Amino acid sequence: MPDVCENVALDGLATTTGLPEAHYLSDKGTADSPLRVGLIGLGSMGRHHARVIRATEGMELVAVADPGGDRFGVAGDLTVLPDVHALIDAGLDAAMVAVPTVYHEDVALALAEAGVHTMVEKPIAHDAVAGRRVAAAFAERGLVGAVGYVERCNPALRALRERLDAGELGEVYQVLTRRQGPFPARISDVGVVKDLATHDIDLTSWVAGARYTSVAAQVTHRSGRQTEDMMVATGLLEGGIVVSHQVNWLTPFKERVTIVTGEKGAFVADTLTGDLTFHANGTVASTWDQVAVFRGVSEGDVIRYAIPKREPLALEQESFRDAVRGVAQRHVTMAEGVATLDVVEAVLTSASENRTVEL
Repeated sequence: MPDVCENVALDGLATTTGLPEAHYLSDKGTADSPLRVGLIGLGSMGRHHARVIRATEGMELVAVADPGGDRFGVAGDLTVLPDVHALIDAGLDAAMVAVPTVYHEDVALALAEAGVHTMVEKPIAHDAVAGRRVAAAFAERGLVGAVGYVERCNPALRALRERLDAGELGEVYQVLTRRQGPFPARISDVGVVKDLATHDIDLTSWVAGARYTSVAAQVTHRSGRQTEDMMVATGLLEGGIVVSHQVNWLTPFKERVTIVTGEKGAFVADTLTGDLTFHANGTVASTWDQVAVFRGVSEGDVIRYAIPKREPLALEQESFRDAVRGVAQRHVTMAEGVATLDVVEAVLTSASENRTVEL
């Protein structure tokens, strides 16, 4: 398995999102000349990006910006700049955008105009229309535009996708995800669908190698905020694969589980621990008739795989670095980010209008 997260590269994705194909033009960053990287947003995610960028070979954090200051103390000896324009003036090869979602479009467009390769934290923008503007700006200029769907770099999901691609599960029947836990203090501008469910929507298409064709969802508002804090959604992918997503900010424990069921059994990926387990369909008959009838399929061997585990955020930055250098294109593209946001908006439409939305 390569030591970077991989791009799903679904055929025709740029066409389906209405975006031009990107042709990356970059000779930035060599062993003797690391990428000059700027970071805007020094909050709960930005502080981790600062640490990882500093630790990534071939990247040098040369400038940081946040109009709210440096509350986590990650700037070190760097001056905390007031905005994206001051960041650009520092002379950048690449930038990481970790500001609140509502500012993604304005910041990303400024970086594109300045010719700076950029990775934007998920989602790509506050809505799909804005996301298309952002993606088009980078594609038209031949710049690397990436979206930070870090779950694609989780060791359990990388191993899962590799085994699905190898046909170890046979035909895939269903992808089920559960992503729940307490309310995060870092979120104030979006609901649980754009903050958390967007991860599951992206990873589901990625591991299955298929697009969504329909979704139906329900949301609730239990915590006194304008945005939703709980979501349950079902849907279909190409090929008739059934999907199910359970996401909330109201559970007093954290759970991050993806289960893929197919003709040969089921894979269970725990992205909190990075573990992958396979439950095989067995051939041993049960003499307990009631249980045998209940099961539908028989229980077989259970295998827990030994997986090399590196920090997903580090792998994500390495994939971005390699894309900017022109070494490999394994990042999550902005076209893919827009496609995911299309599904996210379909989920919200379904919930508000109480109907199934076709994609």
